[in-house]
Amino acid sequence: MTPPSHAPSSAAAIAAAVSGRQITATEVIEAHLERTAAANPRLNALTVVFAERAREAAASVDAAVAEGRDPGPLAGVPVSVKENIDLTWSATTNGWRGLIDVVPERDATVVRRLREAGAVPVGRGNMPDFGMRWDTDNDVFGRTLNPWDRARSAGGSSGGDAVAVATGMSAIGLGNDFGGSLRLPAYAAGVVGLRPSFGRVPRAAVREQAVALTLQQFSVNGPMARSVDDVAMALEVLQGWDADDPVSLAAPTVRPEDVPRRVGVVRDPGGGGVDREVVAGIDRAAASLADAGWEVLDVDAPLLEEAAVLWRRLSCTDMLVSLDPGSLGQPLGTSATAFLRDSTASARPYESAREYAEAWARRAVVAAAWRRLQVEVPLILGPVSTSRMREVDYDLGGQAAADRAWRDLRLTVVANFLGLPALAQPTGLAADGMPSGVQLIGPAFGERVLFEAGRAIEAGVPALPALPPVA
Repeated sequence: MTPPSHAPSSAAAIAAAVSGRQITATEVIEAHLERTAAANPRLNALTVVFAERAREAAASVDAAVAEGRDPGPLAGVPVSVKENIDLTWSATTNGWRGLIDVVPERDATVVRRLREAGAVPVGRGNMPDFGMRWDTDNDVFGRTLNPWDRARSAGGSSGGDAVAVATGMSAIGLGNDFGGSLRLPAYAAGVVGLRPSFGRVPRAAVREQAVALTLQQFSVNGPMARSVDDVAMALEVLQGWDADDPVSLAAPTVRPEDVPRRVGVVRDPGGGGVDREVVAGIDRAAASLADAGWEVLDVDAPLLEEAAVLWRRLSCTDMLVSLDPGSLGQPLGTSATAFLRDSTASARPYESAREYAEAWARRAVVAAAWRRLQVEVPLILGPVSTSRMREVDYDLGGQAAADRAWRDLRLTVVANFLGLPALAQPTGLAADGMPSGVQLIGPAFGERVLFEAGRAIEAGVPALPALPPVA
């Protein structure tokens, strides 16, 4: 294997080549730093680049290989880490000026597991303030640009990591997903993004300050990569019980042979209309699954509109409290302030404890309806967004823009509301020159089922170019 100075290599290929002494981790990291030096000034995906620390970490991997020790399943694989996940090499800013000097005392468990597996952090992925926008921009680091079309949004909130993976700056991006924050950037950049089941992958350590209930229940950490196999390999390293996260667990595994080989297709979630190129991508994925022996049928996602509305109203109610400048000590950035104002005004946050409690109680009703469906139809195939990737700042501009941005993602936010695993992946290039894509939503702890179906889609749709045009 030669250093990936042009077409990026998969994480699995890198790890195998480093472990097999076909290439050194140092050569891999140098090649990725070279690509970062060329692409990042144009795209602003990584806020910090760890050139020297990455070289030192790569040298440690090479030393392990030379001494005959196991370098780990991710030996020499370059990874990026989102700005809201603790990594002691730089401040965990959350994309907000109030945290630019707050360097964590220890790595988050997921970062520690990656490093112990031989992965090498190469940079921090950009994000909006506290991850609450569906675009990636902030007053501290600026905007991340989409490598397929600079006029289009890179998605959010894990936009920096998605672009870094798509352009070969990193092979795995570590982000999180509260309302599509892994899957939407994956769709925008043409990579694979996994939102794991609630509890499978540890989140941030619980500290003394209170954290909004919706953040506790809807957000999970997860990986992005350029293939389904790479995402699956990353999950193997990331998952498992952690003392710092009280909802993490050694999760049970739903095996493909344990469930019907059946996929339900939702082309127009909520009935609000869907772009024809989005439908074409869904149809390509459905045909690939059928060719691989899956039974594919049209279904109605139960209580979808109610679930999406509940997710939004609960989230906005909590955001008004947790992101209030009085609580934070200083205001959010310019675009984040506008997004918070527009979204909360449009979403109608709950005004009483009774309303708030009743909304959470309805979650069980929705979850039961989905569970009954997924006994018979384990996988749901549909759009990440019902629109093509929109222009930059598309989620700003008043209540109508905020409504439109949320409505595009009604199927996506339901997975967050219910804690279900979901896999976003590309389905080739659309006529506009941007990646098309779909998502699969599985039953709780059904990631292996998602991966089997995802591989079938990956094998049956046109591959994207090795690098986007702006890379």
